[in-house]
Amino acid sequence: MPADPSSSIPAALTQLAHADPLRPVDAPGLLAYLATVHDPRRASGRRHPLVAILAVAAAAVLAGARSMTAIAEWAADTPQPVRAALGARRDAPDQRVVPAEATIRRALARVDPTVLAAVIGVGLADRDRPAQRRRAVAVDGKTLRGANRGDGRQVHLLAAMDHATRAVLAQRQVNGAPGEVPAFQPLLADLDLAGVVVTADALQTHREAAEFLVAGKQAHYLFCVKANQPTLLDRCTRLAWHRIPILDRTRDRAHGRVELRTLKAVTVHHFGFPHAAQVVRVTRKTRELGTRRWRTVVVYAITSLTFAQAGPAWLADLIRGHWAIENGLHWVRDVTFAEDASQLRAGTGPQVMACLRNLAIGALSRAGPVNLAAALRHHARDPARPLTTLGITIG
Repeated sequence: MPADPSSSIPAALTQLAHADPLRPVDAPGLLAYLATVHDPRRASGRRHPLVAILAVAAAAVLAGARSMTAIAEWAADTPQPVRAALGARRDAPDQRVVPAEATIRRALARVDPTVLAAVIGVGLADRDRPAQRRRAVAVDGKTLRGANRGDGRQVHLLAAMDHATRAVLAQRQVNGAPGEVPAFQPLLADLDLAGVVVTADALQTHREAAEFLVAGKQAHYLFCVKANQPTLLDRCTRLAWHRIPILDRTRDRAHGRVELRTLKAVTVHHFGFPHAAQVVRVTRKTRELGTRRWRTVVVYAITSLTFAQAGPAWLADLIRGHWAIENGLHWVRDVTFAEDASQLRAGTGPQVMACLRNLAIGALSRAGPVNLAAALRHHARDPARPLTTLGITIG
């Protein structure tokens, strides 16, 4: 079962999260973080440490494993030095034994996925410190279409992802898309968001969310404004946009189409939404290559960032960057890892596998945009490569 919204991350993880900022070379390896995950299994009968099972699964997913069967097959093929580095059980002085598929499946089906997501998020964040310029974090939800919760309904996960690194900092199961709204604050409660810009779609555009971020977390927000907030949307559309010049213009050509984006922004005061400082209008025009017909979409957003804090170019980057959680995380999990085709349903297994896929994406994307499919193939050719990427030392 998913963790209760009030559950906290383990005490050891809290100490790691609040330690002095680490240089990337000083950051603990993955095992140090996975060791803080509580083992829900009964003490009697445990033959393999949970940290070893989680490490094996993480390394296998980084090598392209899409299922429990594939994880077990990858583990069975690993040489003894890799098994030792992963913490596999010692069966003889020079012999390490990896867990079987049934053991992996049962263990992952009982792990608390909310805690695992927090552990992974802290681990990735620590490897990226000290902080660069102000971070931006996108919040969005995704349905795991091949999995259900045992009551016939599909598993729906809400995640918070760093724009730049694609590191998923937190993730939790919610009750469908409507459940994303009450889960917004619990999702972000344990994260240090001081100075961070949180971007979200219109589903989260509520006064309580704005107050929570600015007053409670000393963060900023950039929210889309759509018809679910009709009064606010009407105020946005009624601004004198015809008098405001275009402040940012971009042109992209990719995926068989051309897209032109223009941005206008206006400073507002007492706008009827907490801490609102600017309203943004983005006009997107797209045309399929080989045609002359343009399709135009106008999007409004509201932010607590003042003009001095965020000029037009950065506002445009934030809005485009928000969609990275859809294109760079959810789409990748669907296409590269075939997540929606997975029929895994036992316990928390679907959420745990999503966490491990998030870890793989975040670890591979730390240095910038990467062809993830090619990166997975690269890691699949040498069982030591996933360990190196995860910060696990061999020998």
